[in-house]
Order: sequence, then C-alpha cells, then structure tokens
Amino acid sequence: MEPTVKPGSRTRWRQVLFPFLLPLFCTGLSEQIRYSIPEEMAMGSVVGNLAVDLGLPVRDLRTRNLRVIAEKPYLTVNPENGNIVVSDRIDRELLCFQSSLCVLPLEIVAENPLNVFHISVVIEDINDNPPHFLQKSIVLQINELAIPGTRFGLESAIDEDVGLHSLQSYQLSKNEHFSLVVKDKAEGKDAPELVLEKPLDREKQSSQLLVLTAVDGGEPVLTGTAQIQIVVTDANDNPPVFSQDSYKVSLRENVPSGTSVVKVVATDQDEGVNAEVTYFFKSVGDDIRNKFILDYQNGEIKSEGPIDFETKRTYTMSIEAKDGGGMATECKVIIEILDENDNAPEAVFTSVSNSITENAEPGTVVALFKTYDKDSEENGRVTCFIKETVPFRIESSASNYYKLVTDGVLDREQTSVYNVTIVATDRGKPPLSSSTSVTLHVGDINDNAPVFHQASYLIQVAENNPPGASIAQVSASDPDLGPNGHVSYSIIASDLEPKSLWSYISVNQDSGVVFAQRAFDHEQLRSFQLTLQAHDQGSPALSANVSMRVLVGDRNDNAPRVLYPTLQPDGSALFNMVPRAAEPGYLVTKVVAVDADSGRNAWLSYHVLQASDPGLFSLGLRTGEVRTARALGDRDAARQCLLVAVRDGGQPPLSATATLHLIFADSLQEVLPDLSDDPLPSDPQSELQFYLVVALALVSVLFLFVVILAMVLRLRQSHSPAASDCFQSGLCCKTRPGVSLNYSEGTLPYSYNLYVASNSQKTSHFLTLTPEMVPPQDLSMQASVEVSATEENKTVSDSLASTHQAPPNTDWRFSQAQRPGTSGSQNGDETGTWPNNQFDTEMLQAMILASASEAADGSSTLGGGAGTMGLSARYGPQFTLQHVPDYRQNVYIPGSNATLTNAAGKRDGKAPAAGGNGNKKKSGKKEKK
Repeated sequence: MEPTVKPGSRTRWRQVLFPFLLPLFCTGLSEQIRYSIPEEMAMGSVVGNLAVDLGLPVRDLRTRNLRVIAEKPYLTVNPENGNIVVSDRIDRELLCFQSSLCVLPLEIVAENPLNVFHISVVIEDINDNPPHFLQKSIVLQINELAIPGTRFGLESAIDEDVGLHSLQSYQLSKNEHFSLVVKDKAEGKDAPELVLEKPLDREKQSSQLLVLTAVDGGEPVLTGTAQIQIVVTDANDNPPVFSQDSYKVSLRENVPSGTSVVKVVATDQDEGVNAEVTYFFKSVGDDIRNKFILDYQNGEIKSEGPIDFETKRTYTMSIEAKDGGGMATECKVIIEILDENDNAPEAVFTSVSNSITENAEPGTVVALFKTYDKDSEENGRVTCFIKETVPFRIESSASNYYKLVTDGVLDREQTSVYNVTIVATDRGKPPLSSSTSVTLHVGDINDNAPVFHQASYLIQVAENNPPGASIAQVSASDPDLGPNGHVSYSIIASDLEPKSLWSYISVNQDSGVVFAQRAFDHEQLRSFQLTLQAHDQGSPALSANVSMRVLVGDRNDNAPRVLYPTLQPDGSALFNMVPRAAEPGYLVTKVVAVDADSGRNAWLSYHVLQASDPGLFSLGLRTGEVRTARALGDRDAARQCLLVAVRDGGQPPLSATATLHLIFADSLQEVLPDLSDDPLPSDPQSELQFYLVVALALVSVLFLFVVILAMVLRLRQSHSPAASDCFQSGLCCKTRPGVSLNYSEGTLPYSYNLYVASNSQKTSHFLTLTPEMVPPQDLSMQASVEVSATEENKTVSDSLASTHQAPPNTDWRFSQAQRPGTSGSQNGDETGTWPNNQFDTEMLQAMILASASEAADGSSTLGGGAGTMGLSARYGPQFTLQHVPDYRQNVYIPGSNATLTNAAGKRDGKAPAAGGNGNKKKSGKKEKK
C-alpha cells in the first residue's frame, strides 16, 4: 500500500509560505507532518518525500546532511532525493503491542543551519496474526446438579492484531446442553462463557467434547480453536468466593526475586473436598508468568523476574479459585509498578562542527546534542553542565535538545584543542549522572606576525672573506599554522646603493641565512646597515622588520707605503745633503710612510736594515726621523747609504723598504764634482750576469779567467776614491724600482732642475739651479738634475762659484711638539707609542694626506729666489688648494732640528739665504748637450 501523507487539509497558500516559515516554526510545523504505512513493508520501500513536504530544495540536501535520530533506525532519509525509506522490519506488535494507535516518532536533523524536524509515522496493522488460545485443551468439571443458566468461564483467545483484524467473535460446535455467550472482561478482552441450557445427567453422559473457535475480522479471516472437555461430576452446590472482586497493589521496580506482592483469599462454604480451594492464573501471557509466581495453596503472589518500570508499568491478571468439587470463581489483580531512579541520563551528540576558527564570534553554535532518561517524573528530568572551564556554554533547545555555543575569545596559539565534557544529571534521589566528551579543534587564522628572536643584529665580518660564505643567520618565529606560520626573509632597505646591494649581500628567503656575495674590503667599506623583513604566507600577510649592522673587520692585507723618499721616474734616487759640521741630533731627513689598514695593523715602526756606517746615524722607531748620532769624523766617508725598513703592527707584519743617500757637504759646489765624475753604481743584475760569465769562463778556460780578472781590477782602480768609499763595502743598497716619485703619493711639492752647460769649443761654462713646479695635471713633483759637461772640461761656471750660503730662515721653524708627522709628535722619541685606538690612527693617517693644503697658496712661498728651497712663482691661477696636498711634515730644513711649517704671519716673500738650499740632488746619469 502506498504511504499517504496526513498533515491535515493543507491549502495551496500554505504550501507556498511553508519554505519561508519553516526556519521560524520548525518545531510546530514538524509535528503536523504524519505518514501512514502498513507494518511489515519491504526494506527500501518509500514512505514519503521529506524534501517536498518540508519545502527543502533538493540541491541543498547534501549540504543539509539530513539524517534520522533514533535508537533503532527503522527508517532512513535518502540524501539524494529526500525520500524516507524503510531500512528495517517494522512489526507493529513489537512496537506498540495491542495499542489501538501505533505512532513511530522520527526526529530529522538538518545541518547548515542546524534544525530538528519532528515527523510522526503511523504504523497500520495488517492481519498477520491469527487468534490463538493459550490452552489448546480445556477441561471443565460440571456438577450434575448444575441448574440451567449456569455459566462457566472459558479462556479468552489472544489476537495480537488490533481493530478489525483483532478477535471478533467465538463459535461453539453444535450440542444440546451448552450455548456460548461473550462478555467484556479486563483489559478490553472478550471472554467467552459456556451457558448450561439443559440439565446434565451423569448417568446418561458423563463427558462431552466441544470445539471453541475464535474468529477475527481480517480478509481473509483467520481463526484459532481449542477443545473443551466437559466432565460431569457429583453435586457441589457452593463455589469458592474471593474476599475482593479486584485487588490493586503497587510494587517498586527492581525489587528482588521472591518479594511478596499480594495474597488473594477465597472461601467455600462446602465441606470436605468440595471446600478445598486452590488458586491458578487464568488467561495470562508469558510476560506475567515470567515476572510473577502464584502459590496455588494459599493464593500468595510473589515476584520472580526483574521488574522494570521502563518495560511495563502495569500488570493485570485473573486469579481463579477452584474447590474440590470443581466449582470455581475468579478475581482480578492489578499490579502498578512504581518508578525508581535506576537509569542514568545520557547525552548524545547529534552534530559536531569539524573545526572552529579562532575568530568565531561568541554565540556560534559548535555542536548539537540531546539527552535521554528512561525514568519518569523527577527521575527523568535532566540538567546539563560543562565539567571543564572552557570558553563554551550550553543553551537549551526544544525537545531535550541543547546547543553548545562559544562563550569567549578563542586563541589557537594558546589552546588548539578543547576536550569538552558534558555532564547530564537527573533530579532523582539520589541523582544519577553520566558524562560525554567531545573534541573541538580550533582552526587557525593569520593573527600573529613573525617575531625575530633578537631586537637587532650586530655582525662582524673580517675582510677578504670568501664570496658566497654565510656570515649570519636571522631567525623569526610565527605561532600560526601552515602558510600562516611559514616565514620568508628578504632585505628591504640598506644604506648601500640599491643597484649594488645584491652584489654585496643576500639572504636565503627560507632559512634566513645571510650570504656575502663578494669579498669585503675594510679599506673601501667598513660598515653598512641592512633592514631585513620576515613575512608569513597568510592572506593578508603579516611581517616584522629587524635591523642588522655589518662591521667589516680589518686584516693586515696592506703593506706600508713609503711616501718619502721615492725614486725619480727615470729610476734615480735623491740625495740628502748634510752639513759637515752637523752636531749630534741634527735632523737629516724623515722617512714618511702610510698604511691603508686600521688599528694595530697600521701602527708603523722604522728600522735600519743596512748602513754604510751603523754608528753615524740614528732612526726614530716611531717617527722615522733620521738624525746624526755623532759628529762627522775625518775618516768617515762623505757619502753614506741607509736602508730603512718600515713595518706595521699586524700579525704577521708586512713591511716596505726605503733607501736614503746622504752626502756630507757644506755647499752645492762641493757636491757637483762628485755628481759629474762618479759613474752610476752598476746594475746588480748586470754584475750577477757578469760574475756568472766569469764563473763559467773560469771553469772552461783558466786563461780567460785571468784576463777578465785583470780587466775587473783595472776597472776598479779607475773609480774615484769618493765613489769607492761609498760603494766598496757593499752596503749602499739599491732602491726598489717599483716605487715611483709621484706627487699624489706624498713627494715633496717642489723640485730642482740642475742645468750644467758645456761646450768643447768654448771655455766658458755655466751652471744654473732653478726651482720648477710640475703641472697639476701630472700630480707629481719630479726632482731632476740635468748636467751638461764634457769629458775634457769639468769646470763649473763662475756664476755658481760666486754663490754663497745663507743661514736658514728661522721663520719656518717650529718646536718638535708643534711639528706634524705621521709617526709621532715628540722629537727623538725612539720608543714613542702609536695611538691606541683605530679612530686616532685613522685620523693620523688622514692628517698625513691632508696636511699640505696650504702649500699651493701662491702668496705663501718657501723662497723667492733661484736656487732657494721655495715654491716657484710659476704656479698658475688654476693651481688651487684642491690640487696640492699638504706634505709639510715631510719637509725639513738642513742644519736645524725643525721641519717646515706654514707660519702665516711670515708671508713676506723674502728669499732665504743660499745656505738653506741644495740638500736634495739627483744621482743619475749625465746627459751630453
């Protein structure tokens, strides 16, 4: 039979408004939907379309997740089309026993949003149970003195069906003594009775066999039969009589077996056997026989099995009392079961959200649950509470439904998982309770920015580091999950040029490791600032910045650089002239050197490696000043040579050498003959090759060796004594050709050009000494002496002979404490200390390179006449201060202990005397004019 929907007469307008009013009146409308189906329907049979009846769109069924909440799922909802189908065998007799109306309530839960629909399914009876008698054979003992009209009660037939399908009538087989009547009895059952129509005569017929048939109203009709055997006995004219026609008692559930329930009493006025009364259950089913026992002698009823109020609340039974003569009577016993609080309430979650975002608003529904308690009244009233202290609360809903909603701010970083325990307690005495736990996971949102583990980073990197090496690592943490917590690193700002930033440094975006892309040079870049950013992958992304300062440490990778003395561009060295009457402590010259390194690596010290006469001169350890250690003796050579080594303070130290050529003379005239006559020292490489040739010749030909040896001895004898004295000891070291006399490297900002004119045809010769300034674009001051002479005539011009020396200009002198220099400020301090910090050292180096800024001032000259130690008047207007660095600390005045300074108040343009010039000469080859 096709199921029918019986919600009442619903009109068209109600069907139109139903989907819109459903969320507001879900509970009230769900009670009006009722389906009617017959029992024993095949599984899979369609009961009705819930989606159509509720007005739910079919496309939303999957998201709504419709499902039936029941202890035993007889019916289910098809999530595809919303049909309610039969999923298990439905036996009306098991569900509702013999109730006239059998209704199966259904609770349909829908999600998104959460709703509960209450549906009623009426289970209609079918004629699937025939009437039957508990006793197939009934024996009745009837006294022969029984008068017509006497009634004898019979056992009622049982039909589990209801309505028309239940028991309708009884039929008795044909006989002449008995007829059948039916009267209402307990529980609405029809009890048949035999009526004696004609007196019995035991002597004629002692027994009879009748057939009783029970008939129901089904189509087809089902029947059940029982045989009645009539036994005619002797006369017993008094039946037993009960003290009460009906007994009604109360019994608490769960009483122990053997508990006395009630005792029925019947009496018989007869005597003897006819007065002996026995008791029997009559017309009771197995449910009573299994729960109670009857003492057939005294009529006491006791409990036997477990009595459960939730199973059955009332038991009604018939007790028959029969005497020894076969006469019997009946009474009714009604036992009412009282409820005990023996069932703990139960909370069952019907829907739980998979994940709750941590930004969920208070009041967000996260779960739906229902409470059950089989007890009644106060024992079945349930209250719920949350056991733990969590940001959730319980809100009551309809029909014992409760909502679990948020009641505070959620923070996944503090608590990512909540185990919520719902405790359900009834109101019994004592109360019973049970607990149910649910696990709630808090979903992550990007609400935390990355945090660096340090407020700032200070990194020290030694220069000359390998390119590509890691120099530091920044680290930031983000407590979020997944992409929200994945941190990437980048460089967003720097004090370096943006175009060159990536050529200097980079950062790994995943690990935060900072790499040097090139080798750093402390002399070019001493420190730089970076701003690094850590950002997560959330949407929107959050970030944090941190500053990093990278300090490039110095290494001793620069050797000292000698600024003075230096070689001329043609490879010749300068001579320094010392007065023969120089006293001990006389300042001869000063070695000037700088070091591009910093700190201790730039601390310079000066040492004498070789000297023609070790005891004649002293060298300042820190100042580089060369002074006379004693007075010049008669046996001392006029030409001296010093090889000075300049070492820095690094580990290991680096060094450079400078060669000083010193000539003891009182005037320039004494020097010129030696310069014109003495040949240049032989080239060391040439002499080495020469001696190799000599050695090979000695091995090969002894004679050739003797000839060459004679030639060498002859050549040595041809040298002048002055030149022999200078070079015979082998201590006159050659200057390194790699050092050039460049103005930008610290050479003196003046030069001398010595011109010696000679002509073989004439007897007159002239020698002029004029100061000359090198053009500023060359940025070098070359000191050159050009000598023109012939082999036959070596006479110097009379104009040079008339030149006489003048005392040095004292206006240019200053004290040793005021004298600038690169190595110290105190005179003669052999053990002077270098500045003890890097800043002072760098300032000192900068002062060396910038101290000659006023030397280019055209109004402040060192001398005005020819042959003087002064600046030439040939400076042009274009030669400004920016072209001429100040090297006054390298300028000294022979014959005094002071170096040159720019006495601003002495700019009168007066030329000093001739005695103050000529202390630097060219030791080079002669040119023939």
